[in-house]
Amino acid sequence: MKHYFLLPVLFFCFTAVFCQNHVVKTDTGTINGAAYRILFPANWKGKWVMYAHGYEFMGTFPRQSKQQDFVQQMAPFLERGFAVAASDYSIQGFAFAQGVRETEDLRQYCVEQYGTPDTTFIVGHSMGGGIALATMENFGKHYNGGFPMCPMATSPYLQTRKEFDIYATFNALFPGIVSSLSEIFNPNNADNFRTARSIPEIVSKAPELLRQIVEKDSVMGVAFARRFDLKFEDLALSLLFNENVLRDIAVKAKGNPYDNTNTIYSGFPDNWELNKKVERLSATVDPRILFGANERTGNINKPVLLMHTLYDQLIPPIYGEVNFENLVTMQDKLQYLTAKYTNGQGHCAFTPEQIGQAFDELRAWAQSGKKVKPGYLE
Repeated sequence: MKHYFLLPVLFFCFTAVFCQNHVVKTDTGTINGAAYRILFPANWKGKWVMYAHGYEFMGTFPRQSKQQDFVQQMAPFLERGFAVAASDYSIQGFAFAQGVRETEDLRQYCVEQYGTPDTTFIVGHSMGGGIALATMENFGKHYNGGFPMCPMATSPYLQTRKEFDIYATFNALFPGIVSSLSEIFNPNNADNFRTARSIPEIVSKAPELLRQIVEKDSVMGVAFARRFDLKFEDLALSLLFNENVLRDIAVKAKGNPYDNTNTIYSGFPDNWELNKKVERLSATVDPRILFGANERTGNINKPVLLMHTLYDQLIPPIYGEVNFENLVTMQDKLQYLTAKYTNGQGHCAFTPEQIGQAFDELRAWAQSGKKVKPGYLE
């Protein structure tokens, strides 16, 4: 079984044509507790990509920009003469506010150290795509455009609340197979706050979890996966990833920021029975403490080309892009938003060619003022 699920955290290895070193100079250091790495191509002439990485499991080492394939990941930008500056953020896991603030700190450092830029774009994957959108909403005057890929486009609270609702409803239908929400958010059990789960760990657990789901009720399992826009074969891995996110949130929020006591769940084979059985929790902490900074507004004033795959097991388009488009519409700023889709079957499952083509279209839009037509990328 192929697991494209690994792409958002490990991203992807580009094909051999891209696996060459485009970098002639690097700049590394730390700004306000956040390590950074800047890559300079041979043909650099003042063009910048500020890059925001996605969700990184707690305890992951090396950090994102220090991983061996980071240069290859950035090849579409380096090949076009752009220096790439990436903050590793001061914390791992859910680091949305830190990512916005520390990417801006790094941008300011780049200007101070290397002079006024020719052009600057903000680029990001997954949570980093959400950081790119928040950057365009809050610091857009410093950028020529934004390129969020497979982004956390909706409110960070709503995105992570989806993970909470998946666990609440799954446990109502498949009790005793995965951790309950009460266990995950229990402040008295230190083991339940262990967030250093790794990709290999959840991959190793997924087949057994999927077997238990099939043994319990495979038909219901398929229906449940479909309810959350998942392929059935991705359900176990998604559940395990979501548990890691919820445990991370529990630690950072110092409690439970979600409340589903008034929630009416629908879209299941038997909504009546599910709502009677679903686990109900009251919030124990104010969600604004963790999620209040850089809340999504849709107030963009420069070109933003948002790219997504048609299937995404972590951030389905319906949970993000539609919400963000509505926010932009309410701001009367649709002239600055274009959405591109690929037929990729996984989170951030883009080819280097697709990334390069979309980035070229964004650059042309920023230069000419002629909006890029939304639609598919082959």
